Amino acid sequence: MSRTPLRAAIVGTGHRAQTFTRGLAARPGHRLVALCDPNPTRMAFHNGLLTAAGEPAATTWEPDRFADMLAKEDIDEVVVTTVDAEHDRYIVPALRAGCRVVTEKPMTVDAARCARILDTVKATGNSLTVAFNYRFNPVHEKVRALLAEGRIGEILSVHFEWLLDTRHGADYFRRWHREKHNSGGLMVHKSSHHFDLVNWWLTDEPQEVFGYGRLAFYGRDAGERHGLRRAYERAHGAEAAADDPFALDLAANDSLRALYLDAEQDDGYLRDRNVFGGPVTIEDDMAVLVRHTRGATMTYHLTAYSPWEGYRVMFNGSAGRLELEVEESRWQAPVTRVTSNSGALHGDTAAEHAGGARLTLRPLWKPPVDIPLDAAHEAHGGGDPRMLDALFGPVDAEGGSPADPEGARHPTATERDGALALAVGLAANRCFETGRPVAVRDLVPGMVEQAGQVQAR
Repeated sequence: MSRTPLRAAIVGTGHRAQTFTRGLAARPGHRLVALCDPNPTRMAFHNGLLTAAGEPAATTWEPDRFADMLAKEDIDEVVVTTVDAEHDRYIVPALRAGCRVVTEKPMTVDAARCARILDTVKATGNSLTVAFNYRFNPVHEKVRALLAEGRIGEILSVHFEWLLDTRHGADYFRRWHREKHNSGGLMVHKSSHHFDLVNWWLTDEPQEVFGYGRLAFYGRDAGERHGLRRAYERAHGAEAAADDPFALDLAANDSLRALYLDAEQDDGYLRDRNVFGGPVTIEDDMAVLVRHTRGATMTYHLTAYSPWEGYRVMFNGSAGRLELEVEESRWQAPVTRVTSNSGALHGDTAAEHAGGARLTLRPLWKPPVDIPLDAAHEAHGGGDPRMLDALFGPVDAEGGSPADPEGARHPTATERDGALALAVGLAANRCFETGRPVAVRDLVPGMVEQAGQVQAR
């Protein structure tokens, strides 16, 4: 028997929000009835997605009227896809209003905001889910299953290397992410995915962090030092950007033009700034060492200027070793003025030169075993559609509750998971400033203990 659809709102209508707009529009158990964003042009773009899907347009609201929107639109669930530093501004009042909340990662960008969110979840008892879509990648699920089965015995150490190529990595240095007060830096915005995976794979928690990070490739100084800097502030209309492979051509792509170039008149936000300009306050080369509560250590390195894109993760155990290598893009051609849409830049669609995925089990005293994989490169390795099913139910499901099969097989990330993934990035950022190791429990009094109490409810 079908139920009345849950009434949903999305706050923040940039590129990533399209996944949720289309996902909710395709599910009869949910109705996207409200959009909230300071930019009317971007909200109009998302309403175009709704009407193209045969759904009625949503009402549009300014951020200062968010609380009014929740009440007047009788909202049941809120999806938060704003600039990272703004997440708590919407998570907290939505929880207090009794809404179910789904937030894009990272949960937030600093310890004070994290504590505020955890306090609110504890006080209200309402549900907060962090959209860690990499948990739903079938390759990552296979890794977790092998580790849980004890195929390498006790896990003693992990080495994790993540490489962003000069197409994807550069894009964080064109937009709002390049200012740390907005994004927390790549240790928070990007690496929270990876730290959550390790916590999830190990079923453990981070205890102590040490690391070094610097701006080594992007930014004005490095660009001049390496002979890569061109003299323009933003690519659109700049002659100096015409043959620059690091420039993004907003006008050449329908989605980018509609979401950003046409929307500049409303708020002045520039999506195509010079990656070798300024100011840039985040790092592009980061090395981190993490000790977990049961003793396993992780060495982690994020490079945001690599010739190829992908990752290698190796687990060393008392009975052997498990190795995963994924090539998301084997190389990037020096195309002048990038015209691919943001989906190709950020994993929604497969890269042109995508490679393969290899998972190798190396037991002690036995030959290595190649584990068969069914790897995808689009939709974040197949994680996006599975995550949407877990969050909102399958496309053909009636009613308003998340799908039991996907939700049971792939538990969604809670506020506790969000806090623990965030903690590693925050601790690393502090190490970059002080040169000293940081205990996770010292980031904010009671953060990890409080998160555990929330999980136990």
